[in-house]
Amino acid sequence: MKKILLLTFLVISATAQSQIVDRSTLLSDIETLSSKKFEGRKTGTPGNKLAADYISKRFSEIGLRSFQDGFRHPFTFKNRAEESKNGTNLIAYVKGKTDKVIVVSAHYDHLGSNGSTLYYGADDNASGVGAMLAFAEYFRKNRPLHTLLFIAFDAEESGLRGAYHFVSEPVVSKKNIVLNVNMDMISHNDKKELYASGTYKHPELKRIIQGEDKNTGIKILFGHDLPDTGKDDWTMQSDQGAFARANIPFIYFGVEDHKDYHKPTDTFENINQDFYYGATTAILKSIVKLDKDLVTGTRK
Repeated sequence: MKKILLLTFLVISATAQSQIVDRSTLLSDIETLSSKKFEGRKTGTPGNKLAADYISKRFSEIGLRSFQDGFRHPFTFKNRAEESKNGTNLIAYVKGKTDKVIVVSAHYDHLGSNGSTLYYGADDNASGVGAMLAFAEYFRKNRPLHTLLFIAFDAEESGLRGAYHFVSEPVVSKKNIVLNVNMDMISHNDKKELYASGTYKHPELKRIIQGEDKNTGIKILFGHDLPDTGKDDWTMQSDQGAFARANIPFIYFGVEDHKDYHKPTDTFENINQDFYYGATTAILKSIVKLDKDLVTGTRK
């Protein structure tokens, strides 16, 4: 009987360790954010505001801290037609044991609608936001060494406007920001491949997270960050670009473009649920390792 009880305990413990992400909540968040109700979440639209309300509510439910009421940080920008537009970044944080900061980010805006055609944006980028919420849940219960900022950026589809606004007017001292971990499109890949871009200039980051995809069902690949290689360089392809421009190290987790990219077919039904869960787990394990092993100094 004692052997049976011991075996049962070990199985339960192993299962608990492997399931550091709540799969049902993860899938619920991406399904909700990519639903018709949010109208494609285009910056400045009612659907985008509903998405901001939802994410803010989730931040509050998780128990995250805010820098101001409601987690909302509005900003203005000009579009390509030089028209003034309004956006809203959503910023929450978990206080770490030091003031050194890792920014964990994902954009929540998407393309909205074009006449009767709705762009749901499940992979791009309800997937990144859902993962970020899962990470926030974990670190709220497991205090990190670094202070972690969780940011849902707006207006990424308009030229990374939300990220540029944050980097130009950060809510913490910029010299204390040691890393940006950005997620954009992490739920749709038939080859079970997730890229971690940004380690070319900072190989120490690759050494830290290498192997953290073990037992997750997916494979983390490195690349798409070689300078001067044209479209193969993803540095400026999402919000991490604003951090790169400010010489802040980054890791961008994402998949290669697929047939549903920027199409009305980027829906919850077309994501790879097992891949998404595995990718989210692998990224969380990577952030845990980065928080533990990243040697942080004061940048100038």
